[in-house]
Amino acid sequence: MNVNGRGTAVTDRAGLEVLAREECLQLLAEAPIGRIVFTDHALPAVQPVNFAMLGTDIIIRTSPESKLAQAIRDTVVAFEVDDYDVETRTGWSVAVVGIGRAVDDPEELALLESLPLQPWAPGPKPHFIRIMTDIVSGRRIPKKS
Repeated sequence: MNVNGRGTAVTDRAGLEVLAREECLQLLAEAPIGRIVFTDHALPAVQPVNFAMLGTDIIIRTSPESKLAQAIRDTVVAFEVDDYDVETRTGWSVAVVGIGRAVDDPEELALLESLPLQPWAPGPKPHFIRIMTDIVSGRRIPKKS
């Protein structure tokens, strides 16, 4: 939880709790699915993906022929994860903006191959994308008192 000098949660103008970077990264690490936002033919595109974390970087596996692989060549991307409870009307969202790059270094590829990251989509996915978490922000809808 992000707290101010008085020990109370920091909130934004809408009353949402502002999450600290460390909590955002923890929530990222626990999420099974995220959404990557990239540019496809000069238009915004969003694709759900499963992923893994390596330190503070987001790792995605895909096929080299995919739209995602073709679009991400040292480019700025966004990534988002969230969770919510319909009954209590609570939830959280974490957004990341960073540089996405294709991994082609053999030593780095060997490291990424060892991650517990098996794509959910069918077919071979030997291509890795690594996203640096340059800008991280998160918000939580607090439980009503």
